[in-house]
Amino acid sequence: MKQQPYNATVIGKIQLTPDLMILRVRADEPKQLFKAGQYIKVGLLASEPRSSNSVMPIERQNPEKIISRPYYIASVDSNVQEFEFYISQVKSGQLTPRLFNLSQGRRIWLDEKITGIFDLNSVPKESDLVMIATGTGLSPYISFLRSHIKDNKNRRMIVIHGAAYRWDLGYFSELNLLNDNFDNFSYFPTLIKIDDSWKGLTGYIEKHILDGFIENHTQIELNPEKTHIFLCGNPNMTESVSKYLAKNGYAEDCKGNCGSLHVEFYN
Repeated sequence: MKQQPYNATVIGKIQLTPDLMILRVRADEPKQLFKAGQYIKVGLLASEPRSSNSVMPIERQNPEKIISRPYYIASVDSNVQEFEFYISQVKSGQLTPRLFNLSQGRRIWLDEKITGIFDLNSVPKESDLVMIATGTGLSPYISFLRSHIKDNKNRRMIVIHGAAYRWDLGYFSELNLLNDNFDNFSYFPTLIKIDDSWKGLTGYIEKHILDGFIENHTQIELNPEKTHIFLCGNPNMTESVSKYLAKNGYAEDCKGNCGSLHVEFYN
């Protein structure tokens, strides 16, 4: 029997909704040191069974092929052997339905390389941070906060997270705990579909940003010399917010250009 090319084990799985989960994985051997905000490829053989809550795709895969995709690491950057991922299921996808069928103790593949430039390396220590995300685009910010919030009490930081329903707000309790315990941190979730029990923000992130929410409801100044902004999530959100920020003097941080706006597209 051919040996499976797996090098890690599932050590935890929190099913938040039928299509949203937190997956914890332990690598057989420690990986390289990495920076909060980076990602690693996760994979499974195409022969692995799919979740019952998925749709069989038309495209067939070679059963011996590893299907892989990069995922942002949500865990603290000091742990290079145990990794946490925040994952949404694409019902007709090739990988996520197989990931959602995993249980504790099952084996999985992790790439040897951890990479990505969506990190705090280029952010001056004195700059405030605005972290805006939709859906599972929240992942790198969880790693940012877990890794750095205790050492960054002199900078203001906010997270604005958009989702459809209350139960789609992964890490809601953890972010509220940080909000309550760190005077320099604020958490602003916003929902599209609500009931009478929801007392927070409603509507799309774009609406709040364009209406001046940051300037009017936080102590953070939208000034590229003072505040770095991170965008991660739906391309429509990142595009519209980027255009708005450009009018405030923000330029994207990318190869050949050092800017105060950091953008990642993450559906």
